[in-house]
Amino acid sequence: MKRCTRCVLPETFPGIQFDEEGVCQYCRRMPAAAEQRAAQKATLRARFEDLAHQVHARPGYHCLMSWSGGKDSTYTLWLLKKQYDLNVLAFTFDNGFVSPTAFKNMRLVGENLGVDHVIVKPRFDLLRQIFVASLQPGMYPPRALERASSICNSCMGLAKGIGLRMALEKNIPMLAYGWSPGQIPLASALFHTNARMLRAMREAGLAPLEKVVGSEVSVYFPEERHLEGTTEFPYNVSLLAFLDYDEETALRCIEPLAWERPQDTDPNSTNCLLNSFANMVHVEQMGYHPYAMELAGLVREGYMSRQEALDRLAVPAVPAVVGAVEAKLGVPPSLGGGTQHATRNTRRDTPG
Repeated sequence: MKRCTRCVLPETFPGIQFDEEGVCQYCRRMPAAAEQRAAQKATLRARFEDLAHQVHARPGYHCLMSWSGGKDSTYTLWLLKKQYDLNVLAFTFDNGFVSPTAFKNMRLVGENLGVDHVIVKPRFDLLRQIFVASLQPGMYPPRALERASSICNSCMGLAKGIGLRMALEKNIPMLAYGWSPGQIPLASALFHTNARMLRAMREAGLAPLEKVVGSEVSVYFPEERHLEGTTEFPYNVSLLAFLDYDEETALRCIEPLAWERPQDTDPNSTNCLLNSFANMVHVEQMGYHPYAMELAGLVREGYMSRQEALDRLAVPAVPAVVGAVEAKLGVPPSLGGGTQHATRNTRRDTPG
C-alpha cells in the first residue's frame, strides 16, 4: 500500500492526494501552518492557565475528568492534580471491555493521587446492542470516522454524554478529556459550552444510539431540564492538544503512581479490549486504520517517529483479544475469515 513519504497516511484515506514525491497535502501544508499552530497552542495554554486560576477559588470540584485508565488519560489527570492543583472528580465509562490492568491502574493511581473516582456502567445488554449495530456501515457519516472507528464513536458519544450530564448536575465548571495530542483538532481543545452547543452535541451523540436501542439511552445524556435556566456551563478541555508532550515524560510522571502498561490490549490502546476488534472492523470496512490521522499528526509534530507510527498501524488487531470480544458480543468469528458481521438481538430492553 502506498503511504505518504513523510507521515503515514495511506492512499486509501478519504480525500488523500500525493504530489510527485509522494507527500500528502497535510504534510505539504505543515511548514506554513507550524508557526500559526504554535501561536494557537500558546494562546490556549494561557487561556487554560487563567481558567484554572479562576476555578481554583471555587468550593467543591474544579474539574470533572473523563478517565479511561490509559497512559494519556492518566497523564492528563496527573497534570490537573499535580501541576494545576485542581480538585478533580474522575469518572470512568465502563463499556464492558475495559482491560483488567486498566482497572487496577485506576485503583492504585486514584489512591496515590488522592482523587475521587466514580464508575458509570450501563447495562451490558444495552451496550452490546449498540456495539453490534455499530458493525454495520452507515451508523455514522464517513467524516466522523476519519479519527475513530464506528464502535469507538459510540463509546465516545456515551462517555461525552455522561460527562456533560454529570458536570451540569454537579455544577462542575470544567470537563477534561485525556485524548492524545493527535486525537482532537486544536480548534476543539478548549471551549466554553452553552445551551445551543450542548443541544447540538447531545443530538449528534444520541441520535445514532437511539435508532439502535430506543430512548432509554437518553438517560446518559443532558436533557432539556439541565439546560433551561442554567447560567454556568462547563468548559471542555483537552490539555494534551496544546501542552508540550512526549510519551517518555508522560510515562515518567505516572509510573511512580503504580501505573503499568497493560499487556492484554493492542499497541494503539492502553485501556480497552474492544479497541482491537473495533480497529479490525474499521480496516475491513473503510480500508485504512482508524488511528491513521492521529498517528500522522503525531509524526508531523515530532511526537513520534514515522517508524513508530508504522509499527502501531501494522498491528490493527490482536487475534486472542478479538476472539474474546467476538464471543462476548455474540458475533461470528471473523479474523482472517472475512465473515460478514450481522446485527443480532434487535429487541429493545428496558432500563435497569
